[in-house]
Amino acid sequence: MVIGGSSGGERGCRKELRSAKLVVVKIGASSLSGSSGSLDLGRLGSLCKELVAVKNKGINVVLVSSGAIRAGRATMMDLTKNGEMAGLQALAAIGQVVLMEAYRDIMADKGCKVAQILLTWDDFRNKRRLRNLLNTFNSLLLLGVVPIINENDTIAVDEIKFGDNDTLSALVAKYMQADLLVLLSDIDGLYTGDPGNVGSKLVPCIDSITPDVEKVVSEKHDGFGGMETKLKAAKIATGSGIPMVIANGGSPKVLERIINGERIGTLFLPGDQDGQ
Repeated sequence: MVIGGSSGGERGCRKELRSAKLVVVKIGASSLSGSSGSLDLGRLGSLCKELVAVKNKGINVVLVSSGAIRAGRATMMDLTKNGEMAGLQALAAIGQVVLMEAYRDIMADKGCKVAQILLTWDDFRNKRRLRNLLNTFNSLLLLGVVPIINENDTIAVDEIKFGDNDTLSALVAKYMQADLLVLLSDIDGLYTGDPGNVGSKLVPCIDSITPDVEKVVSEKHDGFGGMETKLKAAKIATGSGIPMVIANGGSPKVLERIINGERIGTLFLPGDQDGQ
């Protein structure tokens, strides 16, 4: 299996990240909560500090954040245990308030305002709604506000059953014509084998998503960082000419290091735009 390594393409792409003007960042629920499922305010604070540091460099940031259902379950002391759709939707509604209050308060302490945007697939499928959505995004960025996006799990049944914020973040990056998509996970990136095995190595760069890459993900990453959905997101992003990086959200100053061109995480090189 041939996977892109320290090629000129990778070096050139990482160097170009220093010129990024709009970055979409996705953070997973596991990177924001502790073992009990409650929000880890320390982790959340570290993420917000990084977002503000990037923003203070003149780079617009859009955040896609998971965590509402998990926060709702922790708030309700796990009273809804049967996993039925109505229960999950209720937990999403409860947890979204907790999640946004935490973001609002922490970001306010750092002199930054945030806005909440909840989306469903229809917001991308309907041209009029998509146009209005993009206008809202641009208006918020002009005001210096950081948009925080999540799927509208409370009303969208399919999004809870089949949706994921990796795909959502890739669609946001695509239609916002972002310069970079960053998926922050609980592992360092894509590995050559099972990330739990000592012999597995981190892959620094993927120049194209081949069947070999898909095979490694499906066979070797089960249960590690939701890598299959991240690969799907990579296809959307790179197919739209946008580089994507998977990195560990717990790494110090991970966003700044990525944007500065440091060789961290797994970089997916952009391909030819798909014209969509």
